[in-house]
Amino acid sequence: MPTTSYGPLTIAYDGSVLAPRAWTIEQSEWGASLWDRTPRGPVLELCSGVGHIGLALALRTSAELVMVDSSADACDYARKNAADAGLSERVEVRCGDLETSLAPDERFDVILADPPWVPSDSVAGFAEDPEHAIDGGPDGLALVRTCLDLIAAHLSPEGHAVLQVGPGQSDDLAHPGLVVLETRWFGDRGELVHIQRE
Repeated sequence: MPTTSYGPLTIAYDGSVLAPRAWTIEQSEWGASLWDRTPRGPVLELCSGVGHIGLALALRTSAELVMVDSSADACDYARKNAADAGLSERVEVRCGDLETSLAPDERFDVILADPPWVPSDSVAGFAEDPEHAIDGGPDGLALVRTCLDLIAAHLSPEGHAVLQVGPGQSDDLAHPGLVVLETRWFGDRGELVHIQRE
């Protein structure tokens, strides 16, 4: 199986899942720095794929990490990558729908999310990527909105979220109870958005 370097990690994956993008290590690092400002409770990663973003944060901190993805293949790789990094004791991988994988009373001090954000009619332009891993619905924001709902429901009062979206999509993230504090733009690769409770 192919592997790739991701910060200090070696990440395994294959063609059934989205290949890790090296630039997204910024999301891991940003999340780790924000976690240091919190009571240092558990971290949640939504749409975790093979786990590279959350695992890089976990490696930089002592946080307990819950990763959620709907792809069985991605979850299998996330568990393998956690084990290879020596993080299995602090990492739980839940495979299933985002909306049903969390208990109503669960709260997290940091939430990372990297949902699919490519509009459905543009998916064909990314032939190297599995469709299920990039298709964000008609406007690209279907799973982004789900992630915002879950951030609103599960972010601790003092918590921080770092959401990855497509170029220009940070202008469409209004959500009751949440506020965008900062956006970091990475050209055509996407944007990272820092979110907190109002």
